[in-house]
Amino acid sequence: MTPEIQVQSSPISTRSAATMPETLHESSLPKQNTNIKKHQKASNKLGLLPLVFLIYFEVSGGPFGSEQTVQAGGPLLAILGFVLFPFVWSIPEALITAELATALPGNGGFVLWADRAFGSFSGSLMGSWKFLSGAINSAAYPALCADYVARAIPSISSGAPRVATVTATTVLLSFLNYTGLSVVGYTAMALCAASLFPFFVLAATALPKLRLRRWGQIAKDRDWRLFFNTLFWNLNFWDNASTLAGEIDNPQRTFPRALLAAGLLTSVAYLMPLLAGTGALDVPYSEWDSGFYADVAGMITGHWLKYWVEVGAVLSAIGLYEAQLSSSAFQLLGMADLGFLPKFFSLRSKWFSTPWVGILTSSLISLGISFLSLEDIISSANFLYSLGMLLEIASFLWLRRKEPRLKRPFHVPFRMTGLVFMCLVPSGFLIYVMTLASWKVFVISGGLTLFGSALYFFMELCKSRGFLKFSTQGEKVGEVEEEEGKSNEA
Repeated sequence: MTPEIQVQSSPISTRSAATMPETLHESSLPKQNTNIKKHQKASNKLGLLPLVFLIYFEVSGGPFGSEQTVQAGGPLLAILGFVLFPFVWSIPEALITAELATALPGNGGFVLWADRAFGSFSGSLMGSWKFLSGAINSAAYPALCADYVARAIPSISSGAPRVATVTATTVLLSFLNYTGLSVVGYTAMALCAASLFPFFVLAATALPKLRLRRWGQIAKDRDWRLFFNTLFWNLNFWDNASTLAGEIDNPQRTFPRALLAAGLLTSVAYLMPLLAGTGALDVPYSEWDSGFYADVAGMITGHWLKYWVEVGAVLSAIGLYEAQLSSSAFQLLGMADLGFLPKFFSLRSKWFSTPWVGILTSSLISLGISFLSLEDIISSANFLYSLGMLLEIASFLWLRRKEPRLKRPFHVPFRMTGLVFMCLVPSGFLIYVMTLASWKVFVISGGLTLFGSALYFFMELCKSRGFLKFSTQGEKVGEVEEEEGKSNEA
């Protein structure tokens, strides 16, 4: 999560990857901290199965929190949303991630891509947008966990008890992340099984009660802002696992397969309980608020399943937080290797080799945000994420044009015209989601963007004045360029 850097005498110590020859591939990427060779061993790398479930928790973690799509639009719009939205948003995002993560593997993911395409300022701004978006997104999970626990223990639903519950949850989950990425990956597998199984039971017991006409109903008072924000929040972040690419075993082969498997699992996780609940129950749509799936299980099957779903929601929140925290931590690590952040951010634990500074930084920011309402959290995360995704899409298209000979182990099978068309609908939707934001979200997002821009220039000042230690990997990239230039002249 934290990048390592050494003081430079020049005003700008890192040379932009955007100037690299297009024939350079992995040799031109910043080497991930050479003093931690343990992380380069294949035995310590993430395999296919743990990565599938990490991506699953990056994106979904189960249907918890998706209930408001029914409240905002009714059963028909909710079902259509989760059927159609993956085709116009999730699949294009996953394809872009698969191509770029295999072409430019390394911790930092989308930061590497923007830096390579447009230069260091764009890479740094991408890092700021995505990191803050991830931190805001993470803040929702301890709060969501506390909301579900409060259903069983009403005394912690508000006031000091709720604050204490959210804080304790954040601290404990952050410590679990500190114990290692492999631990998080295999824990995610167990958490997925435990949290999804009650929904298979729910679907089976709902079959005799299904009335197909209920699926065709639409809410009279539709809330499009809530509908699209909730839908978007539940189906984005497919690119987050790219920040872990340096920790994945054979990412060129593993990453595309993991994305496909995680996509299928995510679709099942959303549609199965949605079809069961809306088809078997005839309740006011206003009842479909966050946490309502537990009540659905109680009404259809019995109180015992309601409690199981509530336990599953807590387990899912744990997996969601762990996956997002890992992504944010390794993003900071990649940014440090690129020279965007000081060397301090690349420190790893001596016991677990985890980027503890990144974990601590992300956890503190998430904790500070976690006491906002869930809708505020979703809206802020969506806006910043949309800005980052627009830059990511632009980076994808520009790299295709700028570096057509770049080695791409996974290649989206379209020419430039097809790629532009593929990206057009997601880009339009991103802009639409941004227009739905309240004035408060606009102000906060604008302020955070200014902060990210100022951070870049402040880091450059620190490099030039020698205030902090920065990674020299950017200079090594420059040396590679010079050697390539000499060989070409020869």
